[in-house]
Amino acid sequence: MNLFADIRAVVTGAIDRMMAAGELPLGLDLKNVTVEPPRDAAHGDMATNAAMVLAKPAQMKPRDIAEKLAAHLTGDARITSAEVAGPGFINLRLDPSVWQGVIRGALAAPEGYGRSDLGQGIKINVEFVSANPTGPMHVGHTRGAVFGDALSSLLDFAGYDVTREYYINDGGAQVDVLARSAYERYREANGLEPEIREGLYPGDYLIPVGEALKARYGDSLIDRPEEEWLVEIREFATEAMMQMIREDLALLNVKMDVYSSEKALYGSGRIEAAIDRLRSAGLIYEGVLEPPKGKLPDDWEAREQTLFRSTDHGDDQDRAVMKSDGSWTYFAPDIAYHWDKIDRGFDQLIDVFGADHGGYVKRMNAAVKALSNGRVPLDIKLIQLVKLFKNGEPFKMSKRAGTFITLRDVVEQAGRDVTRFHMLTRKNDAPLDFDFDKVLEQSKDNPVWYVQYASARVHSVMGKAAELGVDTSDAALTQADLSRLSHPAELELIRKLAEYPRLIEAAAIAHEPHRVAFYLYDLAGSLHSLWNRGNDELSLRFVQEGDLAATAAKIALIRAVGVVISSGLAILGVTPAKEMR
Repeated sequence: MNLFADIRAVVTGAIDRMMAAGELPLGLDLKNVTVEPPRDAAHGDMATNAAMVLAKPAQMKPRDIAEKLAAHLTGDARITSAEVAGPGFINLRLDPSVWQGVIRGALAAPEGYGRSDLGQGIKINVEFVSANPTGPMHVGHTRGAVFGDALSSLLDFAGYDVTREYYINDGGAQVDVLARSAYERYREANGLEPEIREGLYPGDYLIPVGEALKARYGDSLIDRPEEEWLVEIREFATEAMMQMIREDLALLNVKMDVYSSEKALYGSGRIEAAIDRLRSAGLIYEGVLEPPKGKLPDDWEAREQTLFRSTDHGDDQDRAVMKSDGSWTYFAPDIAYHWDKIDRGFDQLIDVFGADHGGYVKRMNAAVKALSNGRVPLDIKLIQLVKLFKNGEPFKMSKRAGTFITLRDVVEQAGRDVTRFHMLTRKNDAPLDFDFDKVLEQSKDNPVWYVQYASARVHSVMGKAAELGVDTSDAALTQADLSRLSHPAELELIRKLAEYPRLIEAAAIAHEPHRVAFYLYDLAGSLHSLWNRGNDELSLRFVQEGDLAATAAKIALIRAVGVVISSGLAILGVTPAKEMR
C-alpha cells in the first residue's frame, strides 16, 4: 500500500477525464506529476504540482488548470478539500478514514508494507567492500560494508533482483608483499628473527599465518630462494586473509552472493577480449599521454603506451591500459571485470569505492559506457572517511604500521546493531565521526538509541495491552474501530507511517539508504512526542483502562509503528529492540 501513489492515481485519473472532456489537450505527458507532503503541514495533507507541470505543454495558465482540476478532485470521496495555492499548486485534505486505512494496510501485510515493484525485477549488481586481501578490515571498510549491504537490502525491498559481489584484488603487487610478509612470520614461527623491512606488512595478524605455514611446511622453506616459495605462500596467505575478511563481514552480518577474483582474469583471455572489444569500436590506440598537471613525479617520462580513448565517453583524459613494457595497467583488469558483469546480464551496476578512489569514477564510467554501448548504467558511490573518537581522543590508523583500528575492534566495543545504524547516520559522501561514548549514550542525540527506545516502547505497550485482555494479533487489530484515532497528534503519527512506502522508492532511486535511518529517527520522534503528550492528556495514552475499544484502536496504531520500525531496521541490518537495559 502506497497512499501517495494511490492519491497520485486519483489526480492523474482526474486529468485523464479532463482531457477526454476537452478541458485539457489530449496526449499530455503526466510523468512529472507528483503528489507529496506539503512544505507546511498547515496547508493540508498532500500537495500536487500537476497544474504547474502541465501548463506549458497545455498552453494554459497553471491557475486555470488548477481550479478545474481541484473541482474534479473534490468529487472523490477520499478528498475532503482541494485548495489552489499560489501560482497553481493544489493542497489536498484527506478524509480521516483514508489515514485509518494506512494502519490496516500495515497490519494486513506486515512483511509487505512499504515493499515496491519499482525495480520490476531489474538485475542489479552491487559490488562493495572489495578490500585488498592483505589484512583484516579496518573501520573505513566497515562503513563501506554497511552501506553496500543496506543499499542492497533497500533495492531488494524496492523490487530489484540484487546480487552482492566482492572483487578480490589478488592480482597486483600487494599480494606479493603479503607473501613476503607472511614468509617472515613463517621464519619467526621456526624460531628465527623476522626481518620486517620497510614496505612489508608488520601487523601481528600475520603471526597465525606464519604458524599455519610452519604446520604445513615445517622448516622446508627456510632459506630457500624466493622464486621457489613466493607463489605458494602468496596463495596460502591470500586465502587466509580472505577467510579473515569473511569472518569480519560475518560480524556485521554481511553475506556476499559472489566473490570474484582479479587473479582469475589473468591468463583467461578476458582482459584481452575486453580490450579487443574496445579496439573494435576504435577506442584503443598507441599514444603518449600529456604530463600530469602540477609537479612532475621524478620517474615520469613521455613514453608510448596503449591507451583507451576514454575522453570519448566523458573522461578528462585518455587512460593507459598497457604499459610500454607490454604488461597490463591496473585499469585493464578492472575493465575486463566490469565487462564480465555486463556479460553476466546485469542491467545496472553499482560500485562502492573508498573516497581515495575518486579519480577512478570518470574512467570506469567511460569504460562501462563504451563496453555496453551506453545500455548499462554504472553508479559509483564514494564512501568518505570515518573518524574514531574515544574519551575525547581520536584513534589513528595505519595499515602498514599495523596499528589500525579493525572492524572487529569497532563491533566488539559498540555492538553490531549500533555500528551498522550509526554508519548510516550520514550520507555516504559526507565524513562520519564515530564517537564510542556518544553512540552508546541514552539520549535523543543518539539516533540509534532513540529509534531502539521507540521499538522497545512498542513491545512494552503491546505486552501491557495483552495482559488487559486485548487481542493484539494483527488480524484482530485490523478490525478495531480506528475512527477512535482522531486526535491531530495521532493523525500526525499516521501521516508519518504513510510516508514510508514513498520514502522507500525515493531512497532506492537515489541509492541512498541513509534516508531510511533519517526517516526512522523522525518516526521515533513522532511516537515519543505522542507518548509524552499522553502524560498530560490521558485520552492519548495507548492503553485506556476500562475502554477496550479505544485501547484496541490505539494498540493498532502503535503496532503499525512497530511494523514500520522493524521493516526499516531490517533494511539497515539492525535487530529491533524489545526492551532497553
